[in-house]
Amino acid sequence: MIEIKNISFSYKKSKKRVYTDFSTTIEEGGIYGLLGRNGTGKSTLLYLICGLLKPQKGTCLMDGNDTSLRKAETLRDIFIVPEEFELSSSTLNNYVNTNKVFYPRFSDEMFNQCLESFNLSRDLHLSSLSMGMKKKVFISFALATQTRLLLMDEPTNGLDIPSKSQFRKTLSLASDNERAIVISTHQVKDVEQLFDHYIFIEEDCLLAESTATAITEKFRFDMRDISQPQDDELFSRPSFGGRECLSLNTTGEDTPINLELLFTALVEKPEIAKYLKK
Repeated sequence: MIEIKNISFSYKKSKKRVYTDFSTTIEEGGIYGLLGRNGTGKSTLLYLICGLLKPQKGTCLMDGNDTSLRKAETLRDIFIVPEEFELSSSTLNNYVNTNKVFYPRFSDEMFNQCLESFNLSRDLHLSSLSMGMKKKVFISFALATQTRLLLMDEPTNGLDIPSKSQFRKTLSLASDNERAIVISTHQVKDVEQLFDHYIFIEEDCLLAESTATAITEKFRFDMRDISQPQDDELFSRPSFGGRECLSLNTTGEDTPINLELLFTALVEKPEIAKYLKK
């Protein structure tokens, strides 16, 4: 669906190199976690994918079409929820009726379901909403577009704890086998249970990419006694009550994925990524 082929990109003013010869793919039917430290280019990658930024080298293709050309037939299948945004000062109904015409598969039924899951109604004026409520409205609209590609940049920022739980429920309503959802976040605890694919980035390179299934097949994630290191550990770090440990899964028993531990392990010991290569 999405092919990112050997892209290089840097910002002209800062001359900071964000990506060098970077490649990955995104397929339909998955929720992808785009994971990396702040400032490593997660937002930039989303803008490159949807064509709001153009790489200096390489291409971002959707079904073979260069997204940087911003063709109407491509844009109607892509929606991006940036970390920061503005909504028009109008009623919610007017906003929806004005903007849904750009998305042929827009579903009013889905929009109403999403609003309901956020405990909101359509009888709202956007100018009267808090930033958290605006974010819930915008996320609801984004999910209701039913675009084949949905990009979300730090979607849980600005949401309180109950709203984060509502977000997870709402996202599950709108995910299906015909769309791909890419979520860029550094707050992995908020959404890690939703992901079935992972893209790990660091500096200007791809650390690793994998499915949740492949990770649980290859690795174990355990809490162990701090005084008893074991030879099978690939990586460990101190934690409350012991050590968080990453080791190879030799028993076939699945353990819950600890994304923070795995990401730290990949950064400090990049050779661990070899276990996730196809």
